[in-house]
Amino acid sequence: MADPILHLTSLLQRGFDQIEVGADPVARPSDRADYQANGVLPLAKRLGRNPRDVATQLVDLLDLEGVADVEIAGPGFLNITLTNRLIEHLITILNADDVRLGVRTTPHPERVVVDYSAPNVAKEMHVGHLRSTIIGDALVRLLGFVGHTVIRENHVGDWGLSFGMLIEHLTDLQQTAGAENLSIGDLGDFYKQARAKFDATDAFKERSRNRVVALQSGDSGTLHLWNILVEQSASYFQEVYDRLGVLLRTEDIVGESFYNPMLDAVVDDLASLDLLTESDGALCAFPPGFLGREGDPQPLIVKNRNGGFGYAATDLATVRDRVGRLNATWLLYVVGSPQALHLTMVWKVAEMAGWLTPPVRAVHVPFGSVLGRDRKMYRTRAGESIRLVDLLDEAVNRATAEMDKRTSDIVDDERAAVARAVGLGAVKYADLSNDRIKDYVFDWDRMLAFEGNTAPYLQYACARIASILRRAGDKAKDLAGERIGVDAPQERALAMSLLAFDSAVHDTIDKLGPHRLCTYLFDLAQTFTSFYDACPVLKDDVPESTRRSRLALCQLTLRVLSRGLDLLGIDVPARM
Repeated sequence: MADPILHLTSLLQRGFDQIEVGADPVARPSDRADYQANGVLPLAKRLGRNPRDVATQLVDLLDLEGVADVEIAGPGFLNITLTNRLIEHLITILNADDVRLGVRTTPHPERVVVDYSAPNVAKEMHVGHLRSTIIGDALVRLLGFVGHTVIRENHVGDWGLSFGMLIEHLTDLQQTAGAENLSIGDLGDFYKQARAKFDATDAFKERSRNRVVALQSGDSGTLHLWNILVEQSASYFQEVYDRLGVLLRTEDIVGESFYNPMLDAVVDDLASLDLLTESDGALCAFPPGFLGREGDPQPLIVKNRNGGFGYAATDLATVRDRVGRLNATWLLYVVGSPQALHLTMVWKVAEMAGWLTPPVRAVHVPFGSVLGRDRKMYRTRAGESIRLVDLLDEAVNRATAEMDKRTSDIVDDERAAVARAVGLGAVKYADLSNDRIKDYVFDWDRMLAFEGNTAPYLQYACARIASILRRAGDKAKDLAGERIGVDAPQERALAMSLLAFDSAVHDTIDKLGPHRLCTYLFDLAQTFTSFYDACPVLKDDVPESTRRSRLALCQLTLRVLSRGLDLLGIDVPARM
């Protein structure tokens, strides 16, 4: 157990249990000491005793010799300062853990479905898909790292009324291109052309409506054309995901069409449970507690008056499938904030139907919008959504321009790889470092800066440490088992920051907030800079034992920073 908070909490628990079994010690980092334990006050209140008397008794009961110094402050707070001996012991254990770097696996592994990205077939991915894709990818990496079984699901829009229009436009292209060369080409242009024909021509509208009927009835020719749309779109999506460096693969796509055969059963089951009511010709569920603007019960439309199924039916089928077929116990929906009401109503109906019952739970992971500098939705100057591929290209181009300003011996393929890592890392980190629930301003200058809380700053910190280790040569070998000393205040501060990696990872997962890990990594990089400025590593007059200890701290910092950035989906160049 390398995490000092866990170590300390375990010791505190023994003392608390001797006063009252079940009492809960809470140790938190403090600016008055290393940690402050706040569990004395509620314990004293339950016992009807003076808090300082309880605190004094607790200190007497604790066996902290060689572990920590304790001071009773205020009405009964415990200010706890760890001994250097304990810190050296814990950081040496952490240094030997080359695989997990002190991060615990979860004691309760679950099967987690993460629903994220969700583009639409035959449409360009745009900046609006950025947050779901990046946040979802980071959560998938984090959850998998601590031992959960993670199932990625890309809930692609591949069914519905618009596909009649799209398939009819594809048939028109088929007449000129021929079946063997049939391609939807540029997705943005393809959709715009189809939409323009639909809006302008009544005959095309009628053909589109008839094509929808053919699609839904399983007409083989129509399904063949639909499959062309789906397959070529999936190939395009994969190109974007590969460029963005996320884990999603084509096999993770579970489109709306997958659930279409399940929708009649969803309606039948809800009807058999008396959960559906006819309202204005539609079949609706009315989960309790949801009211409209006029105070009337809010309907969840499961089947439309024309006999078609609404999004709610598909989303209910999705819940039932993920719990039933996939045996998931935790459903995460990385979906924009505006969908909160819809999702909550769907989950309530699923709960009423018995499809979503403890320990299974569904959780919305909402996020805000990406804004331009004018604090409006981030768009092109013409007011259109920014294509995601264009944004990624610009990120790499701007990173290349930033590198051109700096003297470097990195050239050719390596230079291109570094520019890609810096540009894409900047975009990802700018998103993830903000509290996901809030909107944020997309600012190229800020996100590509080599100073401040940015990916380039952290990547450069890693490259700087890697350079130190290269210059050390053979002196930096075989450091995993090295005993680390923390005599200097900066050594101690860096060791404490490294020991907090476990807590940072688990806190990020508990809050489903990647910005928490970003903050930790930025603080760690700053702490390392203070350490390196104050504690010589490679100077000739540094004793060998001290040099090896400090090189071990350098190496461990690089490993933690690199692992942390990897959990965020950000590459770390060896040189910059």
